Amino acid sequence: MLPKIGQMLYIQPHAATNDGEAPGMLRSRVTDADDRYLYVDIPMDEQTRRLHRTQPGDELRLTYFTSEGVKHQFVAHVHSIRREAVSQLVVPKPDPDQITREQRRSFLRVEAQLEIAVRLGEKLRFTALTDDVGGGGVSFRCDRKWPITPNVKASCWLLLNYRSGAVSHAQFEAEIVRIVPVEPHHNLVMMRFQDIQDTDQQKIIRYCFEKQLERRKD
Repeated sequence: MLPKIGQMLYIQPHAATNDGEAPGMLRSRVTDADDRYLYVDIPMDEQTRRLHRTQPGDELRLTYFTSEGVKHQFVAHVHSIRREAVSQLVVPKPDPDQITREQRRSFLRVEAQLEIAVRLGEKLRFTALTDDVGGGGVSFRCDRKWPITPNVKASCWLLLNYRSGAVSHAQFEAEIVRIVPVEPHHNLVMMRFQDIQDTDQQKIIRYCFEKQLERRKD
């Protein structure tokens, strides 16, 4: 399955930068496609917030996630640069057998303490800190005083802090699937997404992908 127009891409260049250092993780998105090529934004380095200087012939490893949580990767060489109002990389579409994919459908989950606002019904609203987050759902800890039960739906707003210093948020509807008592006065509440925009889901996946890369470097 090829990435769709608007899909977020995570790009790992093969070559080092001009100063000899290995480039960090780059982020881009698919802007257009035809029978032979994908057209993607000039990738941005997540750490420096600078556009990565990419040349025709450069080898790139591109990673993307489907809405079901399946991770896909392929390697491609930049064919050319399309220079219009906004410059784009022209990347050959890979053959299906050149795309590697995870066999099981499960989203990457990472431990993270992020602020989440939760609304249950019309009146009950509170904020909490997440325990972990992923592309398929989140868990958070909250005071036991809140009357939360499994199978209840909640409206949530999640604050995301990226490595670059950028801040974003994601909104979603989720179903509470499990509640586990932890510590003297708190519960661990586990939720799975029921209704989430693809753009918001991709924001969460991006955050998880960054966290996973940070831990590999440690």
